[in-house]
Amino acid sequence: MLATQTRLYLPPADVAGPGRIPPDVIAQLQFLRGALDRGAGEEMQQLFPEGFFFTHVLYGLAWVDVGATAAPDDPLRAQAIAEAWQAADRLDSPASLAPFSPALDPPFGVFVVGWGTWLRTGILALEPPDQRDPERVRRIAADCQALSAAFARSATPFLTSYPNQAWPVDSVVGIAALRRCNDLFEPRYGDVIARWIAMAQERLDPATGLLSHRADPRTGQPLDTARGSSQSIIVRFLPAVDPVWGLDQYRRFRVQFVTTVAGLPGVREYPHGQEGSGDVDSGPLLAGVSLSATTVTLGAARAWGDVRLAEPLRLGGEFLGMGVTIGGEKRYALGALPVGDAFLVWSKTAPLWQAAQPAPVFDEIAPPWWRLPLHAISLMLIALIWLPFRRVPHDHDSRRRLRV
Repeated sequence: MLATQTRLYLPPADVAGPGRIPPDVIAQLQFLRGALDRGAGEEMQQLFPEGFFFTHVLYGLAWVDVGATAAPDDPLRAQAIAEAWQAADRLDSPASLAPFSPALDPPFGVFVVGWGTWLRTGILALEPPDQRDPERVRRIAADCQALSAAFARSATPFLTSYPNQAWPVDSVVGIAALRRCNDLFEPRYGDVIARWIAMAQERLDPATGLLSHRADPRTGQPLDTARGSSQSIIVRFLPAVDPVWGLDQYRRFRVQFVTTVAGLPGVREYPHGQEGSGDVDSGPLLAGVSLSATTVTLGAARAWGDVRLAEPLRLGGEFLGMGVTIGGEKRYALGALPVGDAFLVWSKTAPLWQAAQPAPVFDEIAPPWWRLPLHAISLMLIALIWLPFRRVPHDHDSRRRLRV
């Protein structure tokens, strides 16, 4: 119990900044590697359609971020590249692609091609050009071209991930991947990206000024409001698409979705003033707060250098997630939900998108006393554990009187 309390005061040196990752990340990745080898992807697939894909792609992306912090000749970079490629290769497996339709444009949909291209281009950027596999390079270039062509053909900025179903967040990832394609290959996608930005900005949720959770697949107009489970991903990727617009969106998201419950920061699934129920995207809601949105927002906050939000999210997650390290492997919630561990490690490795000058300044979120409710929870748990073993003097005196 003392260990969980001390986690609330871990040093802030690993929060946000170039070349910095939390020291326990490798232990988390070791746990995930074993879990994936034991079939965790298939298990997560039973919970939601993207379970297999997400668990593998996030594992690979976390390794990409780790590799980016290592020197080119550091064995850690070589390990990161190997692990990330293995994850990327598994994205093509029948188990991964089973929920998606090859009839979509691009084939298997923007979710599969967008996230897959983001991962593969990230790995390629770690490799020296003369050491890249030509077949992999051709495949990535083809995926970049398929994404670009699909966006160019579309009358809406939001491509489908399932037949007749579009989520703007998936297209944001796809456009971010095209930006990285421009960096790796011939910069030919600038016009497609500019067109997408203009079209997306014309289709914002009028209530929040943010991209909606779902969009009409024919027109791209919002079908509902912005929601925390998708916005937390969007605001992490938008800086790679358009840093100026991205900062505006992040500030709007921070004001309308970030909240505190008993002093501890969390992220609402619905904007302040709106209520709704949880679903497969958000998970169960506690006082309107989504655990998944809160976890992913840690990565967005790190990406923007928003230490005032990232610090309490990170430390609160260490406390509430009950992370334990056994045999060099760290897991949360006893490892019961590996996709949750994958989202968390991806968030903890998020690098700064750019060394902006001057760096953005953000308001305080958590009050100075935000740790106190967590200490109180611990004291209550200690009391509940201790009470059954407590000797009650009154009962003892009564038995002694009976013996007399």
